[in-house]
Formats: sequence, C-alpha cells, structure tokens
Amino acid sequence: MKNTRNFCIIAHIDHGKSTLADRLLQITNTISERDQKEQVLDSMDLERERGITIKSHAIQMEYHFEGQDYVLNLIDTPGHVDFSYEVSRSIAACEGALLIIDSTQGIQAQTISNLYLALNHDLEIIPVLNKIDMDSAMPDEVEDQIIDLIGCARTDVLRVSAKTGFGVDTVLEAIIHRVPAPKGDPNAPLQALIFDSVFNSFRGIIAYFRIMNGTLSKGDHVKFVATDKEYHADEIGVLRLKQIQKQKMSAGDVGYIISGIKTSKEVKVGDTITHVQNASHIAIEGFENVKPMVFAGIYPVDADDYEELRSSIEKLQLNDASLVFEPESSAALGFGFRCGFLGLLHMEIIQERLDREFDMDVITTMPNVQFKAYTTAGDIIEVHNPSGLPDASKLDFIEEPYIISQIITKSEYLGNIMTLCIEKRGVLKNQVYLTSDRVEVTFEMPLSEIVFDFYDKLKSISRGYASFDYHIEGYQRANLVKLDILLNSEPVDALSTLIHRDNAYVFGRKMCEKLRELIPRQQFDIAIQASIGSKIIARETVKALRKDVTAKCYGGDISRKRKLLEKQKKGKKRMRQVGNVEIPQTAFLAVLKLD
Repeated sequence: MKNTRNFCIIAHIDHGKSTLADRLLQITNTISERDQKEQVLDSMDLERERGITIKSHAIQMEYHFEGQDYVLNLIDTPGHVDFSYEVSRSIAACEGALLIIDSTQGIQAQTISNLYLALNHDLEIIPVLNKIDMDSAMPDEVEDQIIDLIGCARTDVLRVSAKTGFGVDTVLEAIIHRVPAPKGDPNAPLQALIFDSVFNSFRGIIAYFRIMNGTLSKGDHVKFVATDKEYHADEIGVLRLKQIQKQKMSAGDVGYIISGIKTSKEVKVGDTITHVQNASHIAIEGFENVKPMVFAGIYPVDADDYEELRSSIEKLQLNDASLVFEPESSAALGFGFRCGFLGLLHMEIIQERLDREFDMDVITTMPNVQFKAYTTAGDIIEVHNPSGLPDASKLDFIEEPYIISQIITKSEYLGNIMTLCIEKRGVLKNQVYLTSDRVEVTFEMPLSEIVFDFYDKLKSISRGYASFDYHIEGYQRANLVKLDILLNSEPVDALSTLIHRDNAYVFGRKMCEKLRELIPRQQFDIAIQASIGSKIIARETVKALRKDVTAKCYGGDISRKRKLLEKQKKGKKRMRQVGNVEIPQTAFLAVLKLD
C-alpha cells in the first residue's frame, strides 16, 4: 500500500485536464505510441466533438521512481458546472487532487467550487499552472491568485505545459512525494466504495470500486449493502486502457468487479461492497443522493417505442447516476418520462446520447424547475410540471427555488453582467475585486430564470471570460402564473409553463408568434392563443389554405359566387370541428430557444 497513490484531476472547463492526463499516460508508458491520440480517456464521440469531459474515467499507471515501483490510480473528472456530481464521486475515492489552472485565464468559478469539494474530503491539493508556453500566459499574476486562494508556498505551484510536455515529470514527482498513501487495514472486514458503473451488453453491469478496508479475491461471495443483494465476484481486476484481471485486491486498490448483474436498480453509485461471511456493518459515508435542478418530459416520437425508451434511459442511468426519471403521461404526447437533470447542458447531452447510443427519436418538453405549491387546506405539493399545479381556487401561494450564484469576470464586462442578472430578477449580494481587473460578484436569483439561456447570454456578453457557479439556497415565495398555449381552444400541455407574472405577457406573445411560423397551414384557420387562467393575453392566426371555388363563375350574378363561398365556409367550419393540429417537433425545440 505504501507505494500506491490515488489522485484525481480537477479544473474549470477547458483548462487542459484531458491533455495533462494524456501526457501522464505517455510518460508512464501506460499507453503505446500506436494507441496515442488526443483526449485518450474521453471515450465518447460527443466528448471529442465538443472538447469537454462528460464522464469521469479511471485508469492505473505504473511509474519507476528513485529505485521503487509506484502504482498511480488517476481519475479524470469533468469540468462543467452541470457535471459536478461526477466530480464529487471521484473525489471520494482519492487522497489527493491536481488542481489545474490555465495561466492565460486565471482562476474561474468552477475551479473554486471543485476545490472546496476536494477540501471537504481532506484531499492533498497540488496546484498546477498549465499552458505556460502560450504567448498570452500570465504565470506570475495567476500564481499570486493561487497563493491567495489556497495559502500555499510559491514553491508548491508547479508550472507546466501539458501540450508540449514541459514540466510534466515534476507533476509525477509531486504526486509521489505529496499525495499520502492510502490508509486502511487489509485484514479488516471488506469495505469497497462503488464510484461508477457501466453497462456491457455481454457481461452485464460492471461496477468500479475503491477498496477502503479488507481484501477481495476472485470468486468471493459478496453483498451490496444498500440493496442487500448477494453475488459472486466472477471477475475482478484493475483498469488500464483495457481491463486486466487479478486474483486478489486489497485496501487502497481501485478496480472493477463483474458479477453478472442484469438489472440497473441493483447497482447504486456510492454503495458499499462487503463479504457475506465476515461482513462490515458500517457503510462508507460521504455520498449524498443527487438533487436534480431542471425537469423536462421525454416522450418517444412513436408511442410503440415506450418500453424501448425505458430500457434506454435505465442503461444511461447506470453510466450517469445523476439522471433521475419517473413515468408520466400527457394528453398531447402520450406516455413518456419526467426526467430530472443537473442543468441544461446535462439535458442536451442526455438527449444526444439517447439518439446516438440507442437510436431513440424523442420529444422533449419545456424544461422547468421544482416548485412548491401551498393549498388553502395547508398541504404542500411538489410541482415538477405545470399540469400538476392545483386549481387556482385551491391554491394559496407558490414558492420557487433560489440560488446563490458566483460570477468571476473581467471588470470591463461588469456593467453588462449586472444588467443581465437584474433582468433575471437577481439581487446583488456581494462584489469583491480579486485583482485590479478581475471581480467576483455574488447574486441571489431564482433558478427558473437561469434554466433557459442565462449561461449562453453570460458567455456572449463577456466574450467567454465570465465563469459561473451556483448552489441552491432554499425556496422563496413568488408571484408565478401558469401560462397555457391553446390551439383552436385546446390547451397543449407540453407547451404550458410556470412564469413570473411580469414576464408572462412578453413570453406569451413571443410563443404565439413563433408557433405561427412553425405550424403548417391546414384547410381551416388555426387560432394560437396564450392564456393565464381564462384570460387570453396574446393571439395569432394561421390562415387557412383556400381553394378558389369561384374560378368557374365568370360573369353572371354575384349571388352564385356568394352561394359557393357560403358552401365552402360551412365545410371549413365542419372541418375545424373534426380537424386536429399536429405540432411539429421543431416547434417544441424552437420554443426552448426563444430569445
């Protein structure tokens, strides 16, 4: 155990984590020249295309240093605010963390929040200043920021360039000298923490674990504490680029277990593995259940694909434990699922993965957050979907979730960012200048306001320099109304939304205008209306396609033309009663992107 080191890499998005991980694998000869490529650990096409890490990945390296052989277990983590749950799980399985900071951008909001996650688990932090080969690098200024943030000595900060490989050997040296070896008793009852799982269509579910205490051998009879299910360890081993089987693993090791598990509900990330005979009765602490921030309905385009969609989402959930879902039905869309996501990027990624990995065509409804509705009878109802709101006569008031958001930006963009936050009903709580031209502002704002397009707008007005991080603070009373969209007086529940009364009129107008462009013309007029309760606040009409029935009446009396037009009018009226309006998928998606 004394020659084992478990560490993870934490950083803000695009600060060079994956590149540094590539270099570490190269220097330790874990990866051959032939297998070498950019972002080795990012296994999804989606991660490569977007240049972001979505999943945390574990890999083992061997390094010969000062006459001794060391085993280094690296867990690479995502950097985007929506995937902070992945980061928290990786941190729980480690003793140390490399904190990577881009020397051209300095410390960003997500860097700070990931750092606090690591400090809460008492990890040894090794600050690494990356991209120092760039012309725009400011190593001395950023080093001062790091020293202010962590309170470390100037000599503790490592200067590297992951792209060129400069200084990467000093990182390995620092890991060996500064990260503590794992503690744990190999002879104690087995306690192993599951920090991730993946689905393999041939082998069933593969769980990744880190042994805290005890020893695990191939063929052992084990049980999972949270689900109380028992299995035989058919295969155990360590994770290199490929899985390598082992006969025995003990405290401090990171690896995988295959035990023929078929159903996803039996593996809970954060669960403890122990032996059936000499069982440990204490589960490992430090894992909380994930709290989704954004809810949306996912429905199959073809109603017959419902069961297939269920199994696809279950398999995705194995690979992404922060996804939660429950069945629901809608009058317009049939049967589907109400899913909880950590944010909008997370929602977009799940949709994309359903399409690519499982070939599922889905419709996604308007994203919204969880509200609390208080009835006149004194009950509290959790509302994930506007259709679940109690009747207006029984409703006393609604509370919505509020967040504390921290934004770090260059001072020249401060005015625009303040305007944006105040438009989104934000209240300024604090403003601190980190350096002469970098400022941190703290706002309290409703979560529902940032769900749509806040992040995109923030990036565009700050030219990509502002970074954003948030945490839920609690619920506050709000003046919200339910905005319904009616097509020919029929409400479309998939388009209804809960919105602040002040914004309802503008939003309703825009929705109606957008739908008028997107709904194809029929043989009859289609009225598109936005309403709050029984009050119509906006209306647009899609005009009917008309056939020229009077073409054959040239000359003659006007009454002949009128008779034909009246006859057509009756037909149109009858058609309108029986005709139904199909809403194209593009209409649902366009509503999400309303400016």
